[in-house]
Amino acid sequence: MKRIVGLFAACLLFAHGAVVANGGYFDSPNGAVMQKVSTAADLRAYRVDAARHFYEEYRSRIFRGRLPPLIHAVVVVETTVDENGRASRVDLVRGPSHAPDVSAAVIEAIRRAQLPKPTRLTGNIRFTEIWLVTKDGRFQLDALTEGQN
Repeated sequence: MKRIVGLFAACLLFAHGAVVANGGYFDSPNGAVMQKVSTAADLRAYRVDAARHFYEEYRSRIFRGRLPPLIHAVVVVETTVDENGRASRVDLVRGPSHAPDVSAAVIEAIRRAQLPKPTRLTGNIRFTEIWLVTKDGRFQLDALTEGQN
């Protein structure tokens, strides 16, 4: 009986891994969210505006409250945003070697989300964000994190 339960658990983990590998960490962006306009005067303020927008776009995936002591994955991404709020470039700065699927999912989530259109900053905007991702695929962004236990 233990062997059957173990086999069943392994199948579930494998199936979960297949979903994650296909971008299952993050749902499609919330289509009802209209593109925002950012009046940020500097990169730090734009980063916060972008983080708030990601929280709206992926509200079902936000980890509420303080994060657990062990986080499944920390992904550091540098995003270049054009004057229309489109992520024209997304570069992985650091990703978890044990979970490359999480890095791929974060990059895809950024590419799919329409970021706030900058109105006070000119040219391409480049900022770095840290994605803190739990095992079940919920996340917080460093710009808006509620901390960790």
